[in-house]
Amino acid sequence: MVEEESIRVVHCGGDSITYFSFYFFSRYIFCVSGDFVKVYSTATEECMHILHGHRNLVTGIQLNPNNPLQLYSCSFDGTIKLWDYLDGILIKTFIVGHKLHALFTLAHAEDSVYVITNKEKPDVFQLVSVKLPKSSSQEIETKELSFVLDYINQSPKCIAFGNEVNWFCWFFDLYIEFLFPIFPPTRFTLSSSRNKKHSKNNFTCVACHPKEDCIASGHMDGKIRLWRNFDDDKKYTYTCLHWHHDMVMDLAFSVTGTSLLSGGRECVLVEWRDAAEKNKEFLPRLGSTIEHISVSPAGDLFCTSHSDNKIIVIHRNLDASAVIQGLVKDRSIFTGLMIDPRTKALVLNGKPGHLQFYSLQSDKQLYNLDIIQQEYINDDGLIQIELTKAAFGCYGNWLATVEQRQEKETELELQMKLWMYNKKTQGFVLNTKISMPHDDHITALCFCNAEKSEIPTLVTASKDGYFKVWILTDDSDIYKKAVGWTCDFVGSYHKYQATNCCFSEDGSLLAVSFEEIVTIWDSETWELKCTFCQRAGKIRHLCFGKFTCSKYLLGGTEDGILCCWNLLSCTLEWSAKLNIRVMEPDPYSENFAAVSQSSEGSDLYVFKPSEPRPLYIQKNISREEVQWGVFVPRDVPELFSSEAHQWLNRSQFYFLTKSQSLLTFSTKSPEEKLTPTSKQLLTEESLPTTPFYFILGKHRQQQDEKLNETLENELVPLPLTENIPAVNELLHTPAHVLPSASFLCSMFINSLLLSKETKSAEEIPDDVDMEEEKESDDSDEENDFTEKAQVTNDPRLEEDIIHQLSKSEEKELRKLRKVDYSWIAAL
Repeated sequence: MVEEESIRVVHCGGDSITYFSFYFFSRYIFCVSGDFVKVYSTATEECMHILHGHRNLVTGIQLNPNNPLQLYSCSFDGTIKLWDYLDGILIKTFIVGHKLHALFTLAHAEDSVYVITNKEKPDVFQLVSVKLPKSSSQEIETKELSFVLDYINQSPKCIAFGNEVNWFCWFFDLYIEFLFPIFPPTRFTLSSSRNKKHSKNNFTCVACHPKEDCIASGHMDGKIRLWRNFDDDKKYTYTCLHWHHDMVMDLAFSVTGTSLLSGGRECVLVEWRDAAEKNKEFLPRLGSTIEHISVSPAGDLFCTSHSDNKIIVIHRNLDASAVIQGLVKDRSIFTGLMIDPRTKALVLNGKPGHLQFYSLQSDKQLYNLDIIQQEYINDDGLIQIELTKAAFGCYGNWLATVEQRQEKETELELQMKLWMYNKKTQGFVLNTKISMPHDDHITALCFCNAEKSEIPTLVTASKDGYFKVWILTDDSDIYKKAVGWTCDFVGSYHKYQATNCCFSEDGSLLAVSFEEIVTIWDSETWELKCTFCQRAGKIRHLCFGKFTCSKYLLGGTEDGILCCWNLLSCTLEWSAKLNIRVMEPDPYSENFAAVSQSSEGSDLYVFKPSEPRPLYIQKNISREEVQWGVFVPRDVPELFSSEAHQWLNRSQFYFLTKSQSLLTFSTKSPEEKLTPTSKQLLTEESLPTTPFYFILGKHRQQQDEKLNETLENELVPLPLTENIPAVNELLHTPAHVLPSASFLCSMFINSLLLSKETKSAEEIPDDVDMEEEKESDDSDEENDFTEKAQVTNDPRLEEDIIHQLSKSEEKELRKLRKVDYSWIAAL
């Protein structure tokens, strides 16, 4: 049983792993994900550890330059934490007391780190050196803060440190400044866009050469400038590299400094060799904008993070080797949250024009389904085709999607597609394409998922004042057998805009809301049965009850009223004043989850339609507005001790906030959700690959495999082959004097066969008289004892004792054969 107070709102995955900087260390990738730091393996792409301990957003991570097995992290909570990332253990917490925006570590600066913090004004930032004191306590307050620089950018891309000498550079807008410990600072200013037409010289990122006094800077116009001799404001020089047509997002030098990597909105990684414009190579079609670039300390791997919450590991020869894809953060989630009935994956908008199938258990994207099937052009001024609606039906056999594009109010392009699941390809295949199914925007669509439904049925509602019923019909011709969707019925109510639609649990009723009026239709004759009119605003949510509450209909209005109607008496059962933003039914119970929005945050209410009093209430589940929610069936049901928490027994409620953070109610920490296999992989990968490892490591692995085989074979003894003459003759006789293989084959096969002294149960006929079996019952024990004694006295049959069956055992087998097990086929 789970304790009542252990239930809490937690981040369940899906947080952005590329929003802030990440660190790349050959075998592992450390990336920020909300309040956590995730440790991924570059070989298996598995999440090995989740370092959780910060109370606010993590903004920076760096390896300890004096110990590569430790990791520093900073956060908005004003602390710097030191981790042992192999074991996932928090070593120390340094309390700075200021909001930290970025973190830098240097090898020559012992026990000190650099951080970017707020100044007195919230929009003014400064670079500060923090002395990390040595102490045996786990929490230490840092008091030695040294001011370094002020009026800088909060992004970590604005500062770069030289590796071999104690200097660094930083930029702001149109000027770059170099600071040395001995010489006075040097500043260079570029001409502004006002003085030069179509010029965007603003700095976007900067990187330092690892060996030479050279700085690379990226700019808004796509140019890269390489600065040299910058210690003298009169002798400085810079060369310009230009390929990107848009702003340069990030720069990184290789370990030896012979190559420079750049990336931007073109989704192409560019490698500039020897800092020459003619010597460049490309890795194109990376899918989305490159936001960060990192190089492993060994120099054999590169790593890029992208705007679609993806990390790609790239070999030195520019071949992608691994992809770590998180939950894609789209511009807006039009489709809402859905659950694929087959894979139990979370389905929502992904890349532009795609549906993403996301595994909540492994926090991984399973695959993308291309709905629009057009090449996406990354242009801010271009009006794109948007995927606005989607719904699963018929237990995952059908998928309906709606896409639209509108340049002007009178120019609406609308298209609905029906996708059929193909068992051979294990994916969805386009079946029917319908252009302009309605004359205006489609507001809702739903399938009839009743078990007794013979014909698949889909209903769409639109702002044009109509709802349409689409059914699956035979579309075969002389060439092939096929099925397709066609319109079967069109309904309306006084030409009001249709806003919502839903089917009852048994599929006998269809509810369609027309602004402030709810209409009930018979699904067999499509006749209007009754209407509910509540002058409390337009209907925003509409849903039937389930199981024992199937006679109720729930509706939430824009004016903040939740109504429950009784379909048997056609009356209002009860109403409550709640500003409902999300209302979702539990598919395995009568419960509903409703999220209301207030000035303080979002509140959760769990209730049954038959009872106006909520079963569970939790205030302030999120400070942000909750936009979508969904119930996900559990693989293994949980048992909660409190009745108020039993709504979480068979399903788990997930909700998505305005900033697209995915949260849920759980009893486990993120680290406890990791599988033991992932942690074992981390332990194995931490072993050093020395020459002794290749010798002893493989030897130990073979010993473990032999030990496992021995343990497995203890339960099922096999005949020994040590004393078999055929085996000895094959293994110990020289090959050049052995007889032919055809001569040894029969002898070898016969030696592997098991000898049988008694008849098996299959050799005994089924029509044995039951009276003979009863007469022999009394003498079974005596016969068994005699047979065992005779067999034991014969040394030639010692190996076959365990394979012989007594008469009582054979009789039990005959009884089992006559038992009727046909009922199993009905399960």
